[in-house]
Amino acid sequence: MGGRPEGGRPEGGRPEGGRPEGGRPEGGQPEGGRPEGGQPEGGRPYIETSLFFGTAHPDGSPPVTERQFRNFVDEFVTPRFPDGLTVQEGAGQYRDRHGTIERERSYELIVFYPTGQAGPSSRKIEEIRSAYEKKFDQESVARVDDRTTVDF
Repeated sequence: MGGRPEGGRPEGGRPEGGRPEGGRPEGGQPEGGRPEGGQPEGGRPYIETSLFFGTAHPDGSPPVTERQFRNFVDEFVTPRFPDGLTVQEGAGQYRDRHGTIERERSYELIVFYPTGQAGPSSRKIEEIRSAYEKKFDQESVARVDDRTTVDF
């Protein structure tokens, strides 16, 4: 049995790694110092904004390429949010203004900013949305805002 009591646990009744049930270290906090619910301890209030960019053109011309999108981010997004951002590629679908279901390659852009900068940041985000819609002949760029707590 190699020093394990019945049930396969090492001496002391803890599973491998020495943590009690639930995988939490001593003190009851989950790993990473985050309390139940996943909010960071000592985090600050932020807003997380996600923008969803489609790539198909309504006139059927070739879609926005990865290079064109990266150039757009470099020209329009990075100067407005130089502290950081995330871009994820995806596959989107929506109903266009004529009622047709459209499927397209898409991008999600995520930025975080302190709640105290909500006004100026929101204006910058609207500039980005408007520029993309105009530059790439898009019907819209979807926007989602969530209040959160962030600890960097």
